[in-house]
Amino acid sequence: MSGIVVIGAGQAGCALVAKLRALDHDGPLTLLGAEPHPPYQRPPLSKKYLLGEMPRERLFLRPEAFYADQGITLRTGCAPDAIDRAARCVRIGDERLPYDQLVLTTGATPRRLPNMIGGGLDGVFTLRGIADVDALAPRMRPGARLLVVGGGYIGLEAAAVARGLGLQVTLIEAAPRILQRVAAPETSDYFRALHRAHGVDLREGTGLARLLGAGHVTGAELSDGSRVEADLVLAGIGVAPNVALAEAAGLPLDNGIAVDKLGRTGDPHIWAAGDCASFPWRDTRVRMESVQNAIDMAECVATNLLGAQTPYDPQPWFWSDQYDTKLQIAGLNAGYTRVVARPGARAGSLSHWYYAGDRLIALDAMNDPRAYMIGRRLLARDTSPDPALLAAPETDLKALAAA
Repeated sequence: MSGIVVIGAGQAGCALVAKLRALDHDGPLTLLGAEPHPPYQRPPLSKKYLLGEMPRERLFLRPEAFYADQGITLRTGCAPDAIDRAARCVRIGDERLPYDQLVLTTGATPRRLPNMIGGGLDGVFTLRGIADVDALAPRMRPGARLLVVGGGYIGLEAAAVARGLGLQVTLIEAAPRILQRVAAPETSDYFRALHRAHGVDLREGTGLARLLGAGHVTGAELSDGSRVEADLVLAGIGVAPNVALAEAAGLPLDNGIAVDKLGRTGDPHIWAAGDCASFPWRDTRVRMESVQNAIDMAECVATNLLGAQTPYDPQPWFWSDQYDTKLQIAGLNAGYTRVVARPGARAGSLSHWYYAGDRLIALDAMNDPRAYMIGRRLLARDTSPDPALLAAPETDLKALAAA
């Protein structure tokens, strides 16, 4: 028996092999990771790890001994070259690693600034892995000038950390507003004000024309013709799913590796989960980039590998920490037609509730965990309160949820 081989030793890959063993699967199990580290959590990289508040060992999802104790063959620094579907094996150099079932948990890679506009200069970074932070952290010195390109969550979180370390920060966003792709204008307004209050020079509707410098970046020319000086540049312009292996193997793609409701690709012996996979959800196909999706989808695929027929039907949720603000998001806001704002009980707390017609589909809660938890409960039950009641501060949220 060749067993199960998992390509990608991130959050999804780790969750999948751990779940298989928890379900008493005792067959051969191999986890292949391209990085030289055992599986680790990524969210703290741009926060506590970058700040030096978390040692590397605490990033690891499991103690290194876990894999040997569970009979899991963990191979780090191992990047497969190809999948041979006919022979049912993975090619790694001259080695042929056979599989009965193969799972792709290959994750995603940050988009980089093109070399033709200076993306290859020293001092230009992305933020995805341990190596990225290890290279960036020593340069995050008080007074250094940081240019953040991209006003999504990664860019905003990095800007917040940099300001906390005493750097001068300029953040540019080519779209008319920050968070335009993922949040309502009301949520953008909240975080724009937050960052400007902390001294970030935040410029919307402003793209990057080119980076300046010979060898090392010294500044940037922006789309409006202005120039800014910079010692460091951080690109937070999104990620692309890692689909090269799947594409070369002829597997169907659709904004990632396309899988069915069970997590299976077009090949009955190959599955996918996590950031790299797109799946049918409600009346559309989605690909979710979140820790919780990576864990939940991987665990669902694990059960299906062992014979279950459990459709993956997640209740999406996400979070972002910026300064002393915790943003908690539940649901997906695609297709919303109305946003209802509700002040929280504490100063500065606020929630935005997204409606598509009369149906509640998502919410953003800023420093309002009560609204977030009740919102998740309502979304899980597909219950939609009257927007007028929701907007009234005197309305008891708990009573709405119980109704």
